[in-house]
This record gives sequence, structure tokens and C-alpha cells, in this order.
Amino acid sequence: MTSQSSRFTPDQPLQICCEYLTEQARALGPHPFAAEMSEDQAARLLPEYLAMSQAFPYLQAGSQRDLIFDAMNHNRDLGRDIELTSVVANFICWDETGGYGQILQGGKSALPDILATENFHSNMFRKDASELLGKAIRPNYSATTKRYLHSLYAGLSSKDPLVRCAYMVAFELHAADMIQSLWTTLVKTFKARPDHLEYFRCHVGGEDPAEKYHGEMTSRLIGELVPPDCGARFLDEFHRAYRLSLQWCRDVYRIVSPQGDDHSEIEHRGRCHCGSVKFYVKAPRELSAVRCNCSICQMSGFLHLLVPGDKLGIECGEEFLTEYQFNKNIARHTFCRVCGVKPFYRPRSNPGGFSVNIGCLDNRTIERITISEFDGEHWEQAFSSMNQDLEFCIEHKTLE
Repeated sequence: MTSQSSRFTPDQPLQICCEYLTEQARALGPHPFAAEMSEDQAARLLPEYLAMSQAFPYLQAGSQRDLIFDAMNHNRDLGRDIELTSVVANFICWDETGGYGQILQGGKSALPDILATENFHSNMFRKDASELLGKAIRPNYSATTKRYLHSLYAGLSSKDPLVRCAYMVAFELHAADMIQSLWTTLVKTFKARPDHLEYFRCHVGGEDPAEKYHGEMTSRLIGELVPPDCGARFLDEFHRAYRLSLQWCRDVYRIVSPQGDDHSEIEHRGRCHCGSVKFYVKAPRELSAVRCNCSICQMSGFLHLLVPGDKLGIECGEEFLTEYQFNKNIARHTFCRVCGVKPFYRPRSNPGGFSVNIGCLDNRTIERITISEFDGEHWEQAFSSMNQDLEFCIEHKTLE
């Protein structure tokens, strides 16, 4: 599989960067909020969205805090990268809390009106949602939404300016698609007039929508913060950040869907130790792992997540994988030839599937791990003794 970042041209003219990233994002398919939604589903989804909308400006406002304290603690000047991400973050907060709109409409004399917190964008959304549902709503900070917001803050506050930039750009570009998709769906679900939903209209409606400028403004940071030889790394981080917001939307949509349950799958991100090999695997948040006592698993400390072949994708670094086989020469053990870590491999009993090293996954997306033991030292006997209650595991999950 070819890494998406290999398509990126580091010396690409700045004026098309935003368009290029938008094209990359749209290649991921229709937004989850564009799917059909009943009024009952909307009633459960809108409080999750309100929680995200309410928290975001505060997270963005506080995202530069640790950078400032780090400069204070080391008695050093602030770098230009901090100035740039701070001024953009400050404007986004100013806009999200209604200040920019007030000044546009009334000039400096409107400054006292910023105390009218009903103009906060989250409160505009609350008003729209309450009118659609016919009742007041409050934010729902579910475990899914809290996990997303913590991960988002980690990216926005990263000490690496390239990562901060990627998360700021990805959030704004995703927001444009998310808001437009939800607007269209809600209008259809509730048979509402689009221009009556003020939150949506001011973000993506009319002839001069604000979100377009948010995307262009944050994308301008790329030319300032991303060195020409780091274009591929930036694109990897952008995809990671964009997928984070997209996955939250998928998760909350699944929560409110009739078929949604705790076993719904998400994308877990993984990598080898040096980061040359990056991959993702689709699995539930609660993982079922297998610990094996065969010779190679004992020596490597490999903890197995067993998945069908179509559940794993390699983002980049396939050329860094090297293969090792032994004994029956059926299992294909793959290692990163730079750092020596085995992130995943093809197991003996299911060569079409994968065994993924749970230790290589980002633990922020893992809710819980349940571990079962497998006597790989006596593989044939252990394999044959598995009872029929584990038929799925025998078909897809058993390992060498």
C-alpha cells in the first residue's frame, strides 16, 4: 500500500495548499453526518455536538499555555512559531465567542456587547437545536466526546509546531464539512427552513461563509511553520488530526443509531518504535487480546489483537518491513528493519488475517483490554482443544 503522503510535493505553491488538503479530506468519503437521521437520533446527537462546540474555544484558548510556561521556566524568548499559532488561536476563540461578529456589525462601540454570551457560537447552536427539538437541551460530555476532546487538545497544545499547525488546519477544514453536512441533514429531518438556523447560516451559509476563511487562515500557517523537507510529515499529521475529528463524528453517530453498540469499530492508529511504519486497524474500543507463550512471543513480549485481513491498513513505511519465518514457514513475521519492532504479522492459522501488536497502538483510543492465554508452546494441542464456542476465533484469530 502506498502512503498518501508520497503524493505531497514539498515545494507546492502555498495558494493551493488549502485546496489540496480539502481534496485529500474529501477522498475519505461522505461525512457521517450526511447520513439520514431520525428526529430521535438527532435528539441524542445534538447534545454531543453541543458539548464539542461549547468546549472547543476554551481548549483552543488554553492550548498555548504550556508553551508559555515552558519559556518562562527556561527563561527564554518566545519563538515565532508560538506567536503565529497563538494569534490564530486567539482569533478563533474571539470568533467562537461572538466578539468578531459584534465588532463587524457595530464597530468599536459594540465592545461592551461582547458580554451578551448568547452570541457565543455554542449558544447559537443550543438555540437552533432547542427550537428544532421543541425543548431545551444541555451538553452531553459522554465518554466518547471527552476522549475526543482530550486528544484534540493534545494536538492543539503540542510542543511541535508542525503538529500544532496540522491540528489547527485539520479541525477547521473538517468543521466546514461537518457543519454543512449536519445542516443539510437537520433541515431534511425536521423540514426546517435553512435560513432559520442561525448557527449554520453564519458558518457555512450565504455568499461569504466564515468557515472558508478559517480554513484559509489556518492553512496559511503551513508556509510559515512547515519546512520544505517536512511536507510528508505534515501531511501524515494532518491526516491523523482530520481522522480524529471524523472518527468522533462516526462514533457519536453510531451511538445514536439503533444498531449502535459497544462493539462498534473505530480506527486505532499504530506505529513501530521509530515511526517508519505507521498503520491503522479497525477494532472495538474494548479489545480482546491473546498472550502466547511460544518461543518468539515470549522473547518479543507480543500481545496479540487478531483481526481479518481487511481490518488493517498501512499508512506508510511498507518498504521498511522485513520478513522472518521459521518452523513450518507458514506464519510471516514482519519487523521494521530500522528499529526491529514487530507491529503486526500474518499468523500461521489464518494467513489472510493479521495479528496486531497491541503495544504498538495509540492507547488513547483503547477503552479496555481483556487478555486470554494461549499455549503456543504446544500449538497443535492448544489449537485442537479450542471449543466450538470460539468458532470465530478459530477461523480468524488463532495464532502461531
